[in-house]
Amino acid sequence: MLMNKPYARFLTRWLVGSLGLWIAAGFLSNSISYGSEWDVIIFSGLALAIINTVVKPLLIILSLPAILLSLGLFMILINGFTVFIVSKLYTPLHITNFWAAVFAGMVIGLVNYLVTAILEDTKS
Repeated sequence: MLMNKPYARFLTRWLVGSLGLWIAAGFLSNSISYGSEWDVIIFSGLALAIINTVVKPLLIILSLPAILLSLGLFMILINGFTVFIVSKLYTPLHITNFWAAVFAGMVIGLVNYLVTAILEDTKS
């Protein structure tokens, strides 16, 4: 019931984005750096949640043919692109290349899936 409220969903996206970025930075410490400061991860998660709320739906609409032709696999690149945008807009988060951002997007997607499954399991 809590997840039906828009602010709760946004806060969950923020938390999941921050957690996913932190985990991805642990896996790719050579490609993703945040200066070992928690506030960089927190603000990067906030920026990612805002971009996913505002920009990502537009990206999905514009790339719908590619998404359909790839049977949805193009969404991996869109997720990576949103993470790459965050790293360019918020410079304390440094991602060296696009493919590291794509990997971070996959980690964030996996964390999002796990958190959603846990929250929906506790709801029923």
